Amino acid sequence: MSIPIMQLKLHKLNMKLKEPFRTSFGTFQDKEFFITEVIDVKGNHGYGESVAFSSPWYTEETVKTSLHVMEDFLIPILKENEISHPDQVSELFQPIKRNNMAKSALEGAVWDLYAKRENQSLAKALGGEKNEIEVGVSIGIKPTVQELLDTIQESVDEGYKRIKIKIKPGWDLDILKAVRNKFPDLPMMADANSAYSLKDIGHLQKFDELDLMMIEQPLGSDDIVDHAKLQSELKTPICLDESIHSLETAKKAVELGSCKIINIKIGRVGGLTEAKKIHDFCMARNIAVWCGGMLESGVGRAHNIALTTLNQFVLPGDTAGSSKYWEKDIIKPEVVVENGIIQVPEQPGIGYEMDDTAMNEYVEWTKVFHF
Repeated sequence: MSIPIMQLKLHKLNMKLKEPFRTSFGTFQDKEFFITEVIDVKGNHGYGESVAFSSPWYTEETVKTSLHVMEDFLIPILKENEISHPDQVSELFQPIKRNNMAKSALEGAVWDLYAKRENQSLAKALGGEKNEIEVGVSIGIKPTVQELLDTIQESVDEGYKRIKIKIKPGWDLDILKAVRNKFPDLPMMADANSAYSLKDIGHLQKFDELDLMMIEQPLGSDDIVDHAKLQSELKTPICLDESIHSLETAKKAVELGSCKIINIKIGRVGGLTEAKKIHDFCMARNIAVWCGGMLESGVGRAHNIALTTLNQFVLPGDTAGSSKYWEKDIIKPEVVVENGIIQVPEQPGIGYEMDDTAMNEYVEWTKVFHF
């Protein structure tokens, strides 16, 4: 039975984070992105979200390139083909190289629509079994150590199960030591966003003293070879993020011994279908996975929640509550974290309603495509 899409809408939004978010590759506070919406003949609505940033810091994709690829290549493919299951979307998009975030934005909306048509939650449609998920929080680089410690204290008080701290050369070992001294038992990890090279092995080996859960993506964003060399010299597990953009790269990284943990981000790998394939492979190989965040609005967070219900997501992800980053989110109810736990919604699809008032406040324009 096909999924009869009648209309597709691209909504361009701009939302302001509560405070600037700093990483080793840049600082920003305004987040521009797309909400994708597909509507079937019965009036069901499915929603997805693009996660590319305005500048090509994280990957080569940007908000503008996502629009170009969706509008000129991917949406025409959806219009020309009949789809009976969301898994087909990634197959149809295969001839278009990379541009995974653009692909994911559209595929996610189809997944949500499919789940609603099947009258089941997106989590169940993906094969998830958890009713609740544990989550952590990602904390950007702060102007001072004291501000970082205060922010971590807030997150600890709120019950988050794990703290991720952004680092870069000059803001790393001493900072992490200060955190560890104040929070001796805190589950914490360091995220380098490719800020180091193999010349830093001696420096990175000192991180072994800090009892970190992992160091995320210390070396090049496309690298799996040097990470294997580094992992052989470290006791601390390496987690790969930017280097993993497909099942194929995940397999190669595991085979080489480049990492012991993989961060699965839906947008980075091209959508839920590919994310699930990577999860299944890691489960078979006993590689721990967790779901990373891209400062999503509630729609993207809802997709992350659904994915995290799969069994091999054994480490807390980055899906913090809406209020951690936004004054007002675009879904209702907003994503709420209680003592580091999110209850997985049972309603059909992503399990959250769109907040039309908030959408109207943030939407810059909408473009409609008729099928």
